[in-house]
Amino acid sequence: MSIARPLAVENEALAIPTTMKAAVYRGVNDVRLEEVPVPEIGPGEILVRVHTCGICGTDLKKISTGSHSAPRIFGHETSGVVAKLGAGVHEFAVGDRVMVFHHIPCRECYYCRHKTFAQCPTYKKVGCTAGFEPSGGGFSEYVRVMDWIVQKGTVRIPDGVSFEQACFVEPVNTCLKGIETLCLQPNETALVIGQGPIGLILATLAKRAGARVITSDLYPARLTIAKSFGLNLTIDASKADAGQMVHEMTEGRGADAVILAVGGSSLIRPAMDAARPGGRVLLFAQTTRGEATIDPAAVCVDEKTLAGSYSASVELQEESVRFVMNREMDLERLISHRFPLDRSVEALKLAAHPQPDSMKIVIQPGSKGDSSTPGFGVMGSRAWEGNQL
Repeated sequence: MSIARPLAVENEALAIPTTMKAAVYRGVNDVRLEEVPVPEIGPGEILVRVHTCGICGTDLKKISTGSHSAPRIFGHETSGVVAKLGAGVHEFAVGDRVMVFHHIPCRECYYCRHKTFAQCPTYKKVGCTAGFEPSGGGFSEYVRVMDWIVQKGTVRIPDGVSFEQACFVEPVNTCLKGIETLCLQPNETALVIGQGPIGLILATLAKRAGARVITSDLYPARLTIAKSFGLNLTIDASKADAGQMVHEMTEGRGADAVILAVGGSSLIRPAMDAARPGGRVLLFAQTTRGEATIDPAAVCVDEKTLAGSYSASVELQEESVRFVMNREMDLERLISHRFPLDRSVEALKLAAHPQPDSMKIVIQPGSKGDSSTPGFGVMGSRAWEGNQL
């Protein structure tokens, strides 16, 4: 079978159709490939032809819980090519390769003044859409980028940087924000629970901050990938108790910081148990509201701090762009499966039910309908070109 490879989109302007394909959310666990109108743009806006859009766990939770009204077109880790300019747009040209953030705060309200940008009312408005209620729109052929995102949240992709690499800017920003929230110090020990794509990025950034990083996962294959990124202290949670192992590796204290990069609430208590007295625990994937069991004395008597981090920070935008575009981490290697838009429903199902050999899954409307067979990205995406199995 043929292995999928990164696909180029030509820079020359193409005729824009009146309709396009999109993966439309219609209700709980109901996503359908439909023909929808190409969105119209207004003054100050741009239309982007999508090349690659990563599948984010937050979109999967919205689909599985029905937390958001239907219909919608999700997808916010978007990179592509400017296809059309609205009146008054001078900073971009048709054919520019770009990635777009879908949230940008006002920087003036109470929450922005207190640097909790994700709580800003403007930030909570989604500035990218492929139709219906604005929800990112990246799981489609074209995305309308609204004026405040054009001005503050659209980034050119440098020559030599792929669309796949560039689509990681927003998730990297969220991870940088999490690491900043933890206030990691050099030589502190950080345990990262979960080595999916986000957990691996968090672990890499924790190491970049000077921490001694220990990773844990139920899938040994993911720990092998972690080691390929230089994260050599690993715990196979399918065979050993990660909390006990961390205590043994820290002279009985526990980790200075624990990052929980796995969804759900069942691991919050074990994560807190793995932290030393006075340590910090960061909840990074607990985006579904509900109840959880914790030991309140761990916070009061043991003086452990339980913190959260959600979404991106505008103050880390430039740093996240530099990190990705300068290839401080070869993020393309995290991509295990690439799907054309025609197979987006299949892509979403796989992402919602991860397997030992699945990591980052992307939908590529820019693949022009080519057959896209999953491939394992540890070798780096350039290794896929021309390979046959």
